[in-house]
Amino acid sequence: MSMQDPVADMLTRIRNAQLMGIVKVNIPHSNLKNEILGVLKNEGFIESFETVAAGKHKNLQVTLKYYDGQPVIERIDRVSKPALRVYKGYDDLPVVRGGLGIAIVSTPKGVMADKAARAQKVGGEVLCIVE
Repeated sequence: MSMQDPVADMLTRIRNAQLMGIVKVNIPHSNLKNEILGVLKNEGFIESFETVAAGKHKNLQVTLKYYDGQPVIERIDRVSKPALRVYKGYDDLPVVRGGLGIAIVSTPKGVMADKAARAQKVGGEVLCIVE
């Protein structure tokens, strides 16, 4: 059976790994997931990630970040889904937890955090929110 929403699968793998206290998690590679993980790393929500070969396929190995034994990511949720895409202009992008969290947005200028999208005055598809 094919996977319907690979981004939701990635977010679920991260969420489940953090609930179990696992430090490293493997995720099937895609360019969109790579860009989302880049935003998470730049914003300080994950420690690091790298592409590793797994036979014929590539995986993304994500090192999750913990502070005093608690996961840094408190909540990570998918917003735009394959059945219901959510598009916002730069002035309508959600402010997550009063600016302490981020919304990851896929824009014509690439995948970026909501703050960067507002600064560049570009809107796009709201992929997920992270607190």
